[in-house]
Amino acid sequence: MRNPWRAVSLRNPASVGILRIAAYFILFAGAAQAGPCTTQIDQTESQIHLAALNPATGPTAPQTVDAQLHHQPTPGAIQQGEAKANADGDAALERARKADAQGNIDGCHVALRQARDLYGLDAK
Repeated sequence: MRNPWRAVSLRNPASVGILRIAAYFILFAGAAQAGPCTTQIDQTESQIHLAALNPATGPTAPQTVDAQLHHQPTPGAIQQGEAKANADGDAALERARKADAQGNIDGCHVALRQARDLYGLDAK
């Protein structure tokens, strides 16, 4: 019986070339699909998820006029503010993903900075 692996030998230059090409495809296939700031987006999302473990953290929104006039917020106003802050944070991350997919590194960095500011994360 013939050994099917006999044709693939590291002593055969053609086999080495084929193996090298296959390794490049395997190693760099994921990198070819990633945008210029995919890593920063992943890091920011990880920090957001870690911050979510602390109930005192989360996205923030600007102070309202009522708050400046020392009016106490209602529970509904608090929920509405939290929902808006979460939507703004999610929108900033979505803008970063879209800019990343388009190869727009400047747009991605601006959107990530906005998301980090909304979530109160330290800029890195």
